[in-house]
Amino acid sequence: MDIRTQVIDIAKNGRIAANILARTSSEVKDRALLEMAEKLIEREAYLIEENEKDLAYAREKDLSGAMIDRLTLSASTIGGIAEGLEEIAALPDPVGKVTSMWKRPNGLLVGRMRIPLGVIGIIYESRPNVTVDAAALCMKSGNAVIMRGGSEAIHSNLAIAGILQEVLRTVGIPEAAIQIIPTTDRQAVNEMLSCEEHIDLIIPRGGEELIRAVVKQSKIPVLKHYKGVCHIFVDASADPDMATGICMNAKTQRPGVCNAMETLLVHKDIAAQFLPVMAEEFKKAGVTMKGCGKTRAILPGIEEATEDDWYEEYLDLILAIRVVDDIDEAIAHIEKYGSLHTESILTESYKNSQRFLNEVNSSTVMVNASTRFSDGFELGLGAEIGISTTKLHAFGPMGLEELTTTKFIIHGDGQLRT
Repeated sequence: MDIRTQVIDIAKNGRIAANILARTSSEVKDRALLEMAEKLIEREAYLIEENEKDLAYAREKDLSGAMIDRLTLSASTIGGIAEGLEEIAALPDPVGKVTSMWKRPNGLLVGRMRIPLGVIGIIYESRPNVTVDAAALCMKSGNAVIMRGGSEAIHSNLAIAGILQEVLRTVGIPEAAIQIIPTTDRQAVNEMLSCEEHIDLIIPRGGEELIRAVVKQSKIPVLKHYKGVCHIFVDASADPDMATGICMNAKTQRPGVCNAMETLLVHKDIAAQFLPVMAEEFKKAGVTMKGCGKTRAILPGIEEATEDDWYEEYLDLILAIRVVDDIDEAIAHIEKYGSLHTESILTESYKNSQRFLNEVNSSTVMVNASTRFSDGFELGLGAEIGISTTKLHAFGPMGLEELTTTKFIIHGDGQLRT
C-alpha cells in the first residue's frame, strides 16, 4: 500500500471511530483510561526495551542531551504518565454539557451544548509522553486522534499506541480512535495535512520551524503557537523580594520551555535599586543579560540588546532587559514585540494590575505570579494538549473543554416563524 492510500485509510477509519466515540459514555471512557494506566505499568519492561531502540538512534545521530532527556522512558516517567491518565479520568467529561440556556419571547428554549471536534491530527517531536497525553485528552473529549510523532521516537510511539489500542478493544471502543501513522517518511505528513474531508483540526507541537511548515502546507485548520516571547513587568510599586523570586523562577527554573520569561521590563523609578540585586542573582544562575541603554547605565557589564533581541525566544539562560518610563511603555513594548503567549505584572497597585489585565492581549495574563504557571496542569485543566496563541477557536493552554465546541439546542412546543 502506498503512503497516500495508507494515510487516507487511517483518516477514514478515524472518522468512523470519532462518530462512535462521540456517543460513548463517560463511564466507558474513564474505564479505558484507568485500564490504560494499569497496562502501561504492566508493560514497563517492553516499553523501555522499545524506547532503547530510539535512544540508540538518537545517540547515533548525535542528538542533544536535552533531546535525549525528553525522549527517554524510565520506570519513573512511565509511572508519571500512568498518573496523568488517572488524573484525566477523574476530570469532568465536557461532552454533552449544556453551557447556557435562555427562553425567547415566543417560548423557545435555546441553549448551547458541548460536542467533540471530531478527528484531530497531532504532529509532534521527541516526547513519547505526548502520545499518551494527546490520546487520553482526545478520547476523553470524544475525539478520535491521529498522531504523527518524530522519527526519533517511532518505536516508543508505536509501542505505546499498541498498548492503548489493546485497551480500546477490551472496552468496546474502536481502536481507530487512537492511531499512529506508522512511517517516518515525511510524505505521510504531507498527505495527512491534505485530508481535509476526514480530519477536522491539526495541532502541531514542536519548534517554530515545524509549526510554520505545518501552517504553510495544511489544508486543515491549525491551532498553533509559534513561540513564547514572555514578559514580566516590574512596576514601581512591586515588592522587591517577591519580584526577585518570581523573576528567578520565570527565567531559570526551566529556561528551555515556551513559558519561561524572555524579556524583563522594569519601571525607571525602581530600576536603580532593583536591577543590581536582580542581576547578582541572575549571574549566580549563569544567566547572560542583554540590556537597553538605561539598563546598561545601571549594569555596565552586560551586553547591549539589539532590536532583534526584543523579538527573540532564547529558550536558554539569556535574558533581555529594558527600563521603561511607565506602565504605558511596558504595555506598548509587549504589544510590539510579544507573541501573545504569557505576560505578568509585579505590582502592589490595584489600578495598574487591572490595567495590565485589561489591556494586554496575550492568551495568559498574570499579576504577581511566574510565567511558568502558564501550563494546563498548573491551571487546573488536568493536562494540556498544547498552547494556542490564535484566538479561534481556543486561546491559551488547551485542556478537555478546548477540544470541544458547542452546538445550539432548541426546545419548542409547536412554534412557527412568522
